[in-house]
Amino acid sequence: MTEPAAGQVRLRVEACGICHTDAASVHAHPETEPGIVPGHEVVGIIDALGDGVSGWALGDRVGVGFLGGHCGACAACRRGDFMHCADQPLTGLTVDGGYAEFMIARASGLVAIPESLESASAAPLLCAGVTTYNAIVNGGVRPGATVAIQGIGGLGHLGVQYAHHMGMRTVAIGRGTAKAEFARELGADHYVDAQDPAAAVAELNALGGADLIVATASSGASSSALIAGLATNGTLMVVGASSDPVAVSTSDLVMRGIQVRGSLTGRPIENEDNLAFVAQHGVRPLIEQAPLAETAAAYERMLSGAARFRMVLVP
Repeated sequence: MTEPAAGQVRLRVEACGICHTDAASVHAHPETEPGIVPGHEVVGIIDALGDGVSGWALGDRVGVGFLGGHCGACAACRRGDFMHCADQPLTGLTVDGGYAEFMIARASGLVAIPESLESASAAPLLCAGVTTYNAIVNGGVRPGATVAIQGIGGLGHLGVQYAHHMGMRTVAIGRGTAKAEFARELGADHYVDAQDPAAAVAELNALGGADLIVATASSGASSSALIAGLATNGTLMVVGASSDPVAVSTSDLVMRGIQVRGSLTGRPIENEDNLAFVAQHGVRPLIEQAPLAETAAAYERMLSGAARFRMVLVP
């Protein structure tokens, strides 16, 4: 078994979420190459410590997200910008991830898991959870603001819960009306059908406009269409990556003070803030579990969109 190098730990994996981003490593190599073990929503038990690791002990239950740990020495780290560390491994993309029984992780990327959270529920929160949590926290809004969550899927069903428990006037935006009642059960105060973008914008404006729209859908076009539904000085926060651009007019930027921003997951300490909030307020991902031996089938279920809403491997 591989021993951890200096500054690393070895984890005995207890759960690993399957994220759509995993496709970047699953399909990056032909079958004739070994490739990288996917998985960046990992919860495990530390069973070996490398030299120089402090603050963690054998038996600790920890998580590892997409950002695998900052180096502490590059220019970004020296300025305290650990998110953009130039020497940060990307779990499951540039280094082996959690679709396994054991994995090696950099200690600076570890996240403490609250005792009240079971491993299978905690795993998706390390990526999907912190992504939507940070999008709202960093969106410049206060409790009582109107926050709209576009998309009621793997990210969006968490975003609605976060916004509700943060005291926001929460609007869920989806295509069609099939998820309207479900969105209200999650905590949405209003549901907007985006099948007709113009009608969706009209509904948002009837509510006074959204102070923040968190775009979880991987579509620049659908996100762009909602900008007209932002209130003055409102923000479109994009967390669903896509190949098509987000388009915003200069008049929206200059005359209405609109901002268009993106948000990428979060630092380990922010992930611990996220998990503490989850434990306090009862935010929970809807998950389907599968054994490690059925990884291929579980991955295909995620990729097809049939999962409700996060697939989690439990070795």
